[in-house]
Formats: sequence, C-alpha cells, structure tokens
Amino acid sequence: MSSNTLKLHESFENRRTIYSLNDKLPVATQSVVEAVEHAILHTPSSFNSQTTRIVILLGIEHKRLWDIAEKNLREIVGDGDFSSTKQKMDSFRAGVGTILYFEDENAIKALQKQFALYAESFPVYAQHTSAMHQYAIWISLSDMDIGASLQHYTAIFERDVAKAFNIQPSWKLIAQMPFGGIDAIAGDKEFEPISERVRVLG
Repeated sequence: MSSNTLKLHESFENRRTIYSLNDKLPVATQSVVEAVEHAILHTPSSFNSQTTRIVILLGIEHKRLWDIAEKNLREIVGDGDFSSTKQKMDSFRAGVGTILYFEDENAIKALQKQFALYAESFPVYAQHTSAMHQYAIWISLSDMDIGASLQHYTAIFERDVAKAFNIQPSWKLIAQMPFGGIDAIAGDKEFEPISERVRVLG
C-alpha cells in the first residue's frame, strides 16, 4: 500500500463528528473557503451535472442561522423541555461558521428534460452528488484540525433560511455543517463486524 493511500486512510479514520466547538480556527478562514471551492471543482457528479451549490456563513450570519433554527424548534417543542435542544444550538453557535449544502432544482430539471430515460433518477443522483461534496469537505476540514458535524434541519427552517440569506428559489437545502475549533474530541467509535458488511466474490 502506497504512502499516499495510507495518508488517505488516516484522513478517513480521523474524520469524526465534533459537537464541542469554539470560535478559534487553527488556520485562516480563507483556507476553509479554498477547501470548499476545491471540492466544488473536483468532486464528481453524474453526467457531470455539477448541481451542488454551497453557501458559507461566518460570524454573525452563522449565529443568525442557529438563532433561526432555535426559534423554529422552540415553536415545535412548545412547553416541553427544551434544555437538550438549547445545548445543541449553543454548541453550533459557538463555532466559526456553517456550510450550507444545496442542490439546484432548475439544473436537475434541465437534465431530466435532456435525458428523459433517466428523469426519475436525477433527483437521486443529486443526493449522491451532495453526499460526496459533504464528505470531501468534511475530510478537508478534519485534515486542517477543524471540527465539524453534519446536520439536517432542512424541514424545520428551510423557508426562513432562504428568506434570511437571499437564497435562490431553485436551490433546495440538503444539509448544514457547523464548524470551528475543537473544544473536545469525539469519543470512541463502535463498528459493526466488517465480515457482515463486506462480501468478496470470485
């Protein structure tokens, strides 16, 4: 196994979900922007569709996002216990920024029209594309010793997010990735037996 492959495997192993964040990055914020831009350019997509769109929220705008999330969640919880959710919102706000992942539905519809045989599959392909971008960026952040987690509050606040940050109507919000300095590392990870997850035939 080559040294480059070993380094890649190490990057896979080191990437973890980090909830305990602070607002001090070990690198310049521009390094995060460059990592995102690199992923947008070089992450593959079916039919080279390039449907992924990203918005990076920093500072006040980042905190504003999680204020919006908290407001919507409080309305849902009502008089119920909000303490654990509040703690989670605070942990996200404590970071430096949030990466918002979108898929452009207009671009997807154009592909459906151009390649009618695969029309039903293009929304699924778009989800695959988004997932690859999420993972590529997450690995890049981890390699820079930046903590991050992947969140899915889309149904809770997508409309409010679109309004607050002037998001194009055709951009469908897929996921949110708060990031920042690492206050506490992730705990041990449990693995299902590899023999039950991988089969080799032939």
